[in-house]
Amino acid sequence: MATSQKLTEHFLTCTICTEVFDKACTLVCNHTFCRKCVVNYTKTRPEAISAKSLLCPFCSKMTKVSAPERTVEEWADGVKPSFVIQGLLDSFGPGSKDTTDCSYCKEEGETTPATSWCSVCDDALCERCIRMHKRIPSSRHHEVVDLSGETKVKVKRKVMCNVHKDENIKYICKDCKTAVCQTCCTIHHRKCDLVVEIESEIPAMKTELRRNKEDLLKKHDEMKTHVRKQTPKVNEALTHYLQIESNIKSASLKAIEMIKVKERKLLAELKEMSDKHIGELKADIKSGEMSVQMYQQQAELIDQTLQSECDMGVYEMYQGCEAGDVEAVGVTDVKEKGRIARIMFRQDTDKLSRALDDLQLGEIDVLYEGVLDLKAAPVLQDTINVRVAGDVYEPNPTEVTVLVVNGTDTVVVTDYLNNSVKSFYTRNKQPGHSRLSLEGGPWGITKLKDNQVAVTVLGTSQIVTVQVNPYLVLLSTITTSKQYWGITSLTPSTLAASSSSPPCVDILDMAGHVLKSIRPGQPSRYILNNPRYLCTTRTGNILVSDSGSECVVCLTPEGDVVFTYSTTGDTEMEYPHGITSTSTGDILVTDINLHRVLHLTESGQFVRNILSSQDGVQSPRGVCVGGRGRMYVCTPNVVKVFTLK
Repeated sequence: MATSQKLTEHFLTCTICTEVFDKACTLVCNHTFCRKCVVNYTKTRPEAISAKSLLCPFCSKMTKVSAPERTVEEWADGVKPSFVIQGLLDSFGPGSKDTTDCSYCKEEGETTPATSWCSVCDDALCERCIRMHKRIPSSRHHEVVDLSGETKVKVKRKVMCNVHKDENIKYICKDCKTAVCQTCCTIHHRKCDLVVEIESEIPAMKTELRRNKEDLLKKHDEMKTHVRKQTPKVNEALTHYLQIESNIKSASLKAIEMIKVKERKLLAELKEMSDKHIGELKADIKSGEMSVQMYQQQAELIDQTLQSECDMGVYEMYQGCEAGDVEAVGVTDVKEKGRIARIMFRQDTDKLSRALDDLQLGEIDVLYEGVLDLKAAPVLQDTINVRVAGDVYEPNPTEVTVLVVNGTDTVVVTDYLNNSVKSFYTRNKQPGHSRLSLEGGPWGITKLKDNQVAVTVLGTSQIVTVQVNPYLVLLSTITTSKQYWGITSLTPSTLAASSSSPPCVDILDMAGHVLKSIRPGQPSRYILNNPRYLCTTRTGNILVSDSGSECVVCLTPEGDVVFTYSTTGDTEMEYPHGITSTSTGDILVTDINLHRVLHLTESGQFVRNILSSQDGVQSPRGVCVGGRGRMYVCTPNVVKVFTLK
């Protein structure tokens, strides 16, 4: 039970949903997930939908589906778990067979302790049933082991042929790279040269698997160390986040305080003017009230005079009114200049809106490790002169890649005119370089391992592998059936290389054999015309820069077209050359005639010209991205290094 629980927890658990596999699917990369988990992940990735493939959530490799015309939910129906996973599920997963009680007795409704196990029948048997088992001619020679004591049951599973259901798979056709039964060998593989028994290949396979296991354990330890180092960074990042949050709030409070200061100033000015205006209005009222009283008094005096019998009194009042004394006695209604007529609040709503839009509390800058900030303006960081001793012609670097060798950034370029591959690096604060002469002109270059590259050599129909120490050492020469230009590494054991005659992209093994030739389009309208540069996307697709058809094509390793970028106007390409894909999926492609580097999205949409002649870029060829947010561009005589971060 403990073993079963351990296997269920560590081997039979989907890393996405963390539950025991539900309809396990093992993809071409040998990573296994629940059917629903891999389907749900694929549905979120447009490039996988376009390629009609399932996308591995772990390594982003694509698995071609057998029925692309069906819905995405049905794509994983035909993807089965690996034999190892299926064996573990059968033996230890939910619903696996019980070795405690006799299987035959259980079918009869009885519970009898099992004492033996038949590895052929895959059943537990009690003492009575094992005796009957040995009497039956068809089962008397089956391998039976004792279940008593600490004896462990090792079941050697027999895998049956999918075509010939009653035959075991016992052979491997190395030519077709498939496991087959005896009948399949006779019918379908009789013309194949390398058909061998699986059993004879097991020792070599186990040796290779042990090597792979050692590599995985090494990566396991490295990742554990990485996780251990990352763990304290969580608290550091949280503290840093809280500090930034406090800074943002502080900036906001300062902005609010400045607005409140302006508010208080406006309110004080309003109060001052309002008090003055109201004071003037009250003074007018007081003056008017006095005038009313004076006019009333004058009217009453005139009335008294009219009622009196004194002629002299009438005469004096008359003279006074005629001379204007009555008006003079009253308060004259004269408006003084400069008095407040009305107070208004004039507000420019548009100006206020623009001011608020322009109000910047600050910006959030994210610095990615080794990732270009493609929104940033490029800054020329360095210029590497690729002319070295031994050059006959002016150097013209064609393609470039960057490796980190023992902590040293090493720039490796191909110089087609001088028949050489060159490396440039800095050690102990001193610049260094290395030059490797070849029989022909090197063109394309791709990274194989941390310290190895593969290079196509024009004029010789060769691909060479080179070790970078960071000085260069020729490792091997691979003779090919075609002359290849561009090259990119797909897997540790396969390459993709482009040819111009005929225009195609070939999938090669490390011996130079063509495993598949891709020529998309119809005979009358082939898409590829002159494919010169290649690179691999983070999802395992192939990007092709074709100067003949003036386009960028994204292909799956199976040959399906994911997208084609070919436009007119300001976003068109006249003579595309170097191409690369970043770890975020973005695409950079150079245009040698228009002197610029274009930025495309992962799905092939134009974003902007990230570099142009105004940035000092003339006739760019190869392009690549390296660590610390750097972009390397091949131009005549030099490699220019830009930072975008």
